[in-house]
Amino acid sequence: MHDNRFAVVARVGDRIADLSTPRPIIDEDRLAANISRVQSYMDEHGLNFRPHIKTHKIPALAAAQVAAGARGINCQKVSEAEVFAEAGFEDILITFNILGPQKLERLAALNDRISGLKVVADSDITVDGLSAYFSGRKPLTVLVECDTGGARCGVQMPEQAVLLARRIAAAGGLTFGGILTYPKPQSAEAVEAFIQATLKQLTAEGIACSIVSNGGTPSLFDAHLVRSATEHRAGTYIYNDRQMIRMGHCTQDECAMHVVATVVSRPNADRAVIDAGSKALTSDLQGFADFGLVVGHPEARIASLSEEHGVIDLSACSGERPQIGEKLFIIPNHTCVVSNLFDTMVFHRNGVVTRVEDVVARGLVW
Repeated sequence: MHDNRFAVVARVGDRIADLSTPRPIIDEDRLAANISRVQSYMDEHGLNFRPHIKTHKIPALAAAQVAAGARGINCQKVSEAEVFAEAGFEDILITFNILGPQKLERLAALNDRISGLKVVADSDITVDGLSAYFSGRKPLTVLVECDTGGARCGVQMPEQAVLLARRIAAAGGLTFGGILTYPKPQSAEAVEAFIQATLKQLTAEGIACSIVSNGGTPSLFDAHLVRSATEHRAGTYIYNDRQMIRMGHCTQDECAMHVVATVVSRPNADRAVIDAGSKALTSDLQGFADFGLVVGHPEARIASLSEEHGVIDLSACSGERPQIGEKLFIIPNHTCVVSNLFDTMVFHRNGVVTRVEDVVARGLVW
């Protein structure tokens, strides 16, 4: 039986307009400009930059980010980090609480393989689990994750951060590496206050804090306002998406990813149906009322998605409406999820395919 996963999706020199759809594509020039723009900003403000690979999941792109000046990479899961270690990356931070013997076994093997592995913890339970497994092994560097307003993981108060840092520093098999946060956007003042209070108490305890890691593309161009941070982490910036446009971080012309879709039906004057549903565009709304921005048709609304179909409401469109067979270029609400939906990513320059990369870390959930 033929397995479509191994079909050739594109060849160098093919025209984007001729590709079978739905298909995400990446503009090489916009990609390079995004990498350069953000790295230049970090360099200007003396911040180490640690890109999050969850956006692209492709070692060749992480290599381009490091070549531009990034200091290490950020992964979310052990299995992702394994892929990038295999590709030669040494300085890897995993920003997730790691629990359970299966994951700890893989984490220990990874720590033995590379020189700069780091993880996070926000509870005694996580720290004690790491210590129990790593005692007698090569020490593992652990950062304390702090909730400075993002309302996800993290200790809630500077005093808790210091207590956990003390526990890590005293634990067998562990080394205290610093503190980390993923804040809500536009909260630099609160983040800086939390960090300053934590650093003051750590200094009083005689605990050195070499890494202060701030994060997030939504907070990207406020990074310099968190003066106590030593590094910033961000992922989405490399492609950009509709959410980044809304936040003012980029324009449509700085979005490197588009999902190309074909109009397969026009049931009536106000409705078009495309071949890109939730398996291509994702169901992430990211606060929008629809599922992507149709380039050239700003009044069109991708009103609903099923697995294989996207339904576009054209009722507000004043100009020419898309016809059956027409290919549309869509800026997704959230690029990171689109990357996780496809085995390969097609890159192009001026509408001509330049390369096809495997999305190597796709689907790695732990």
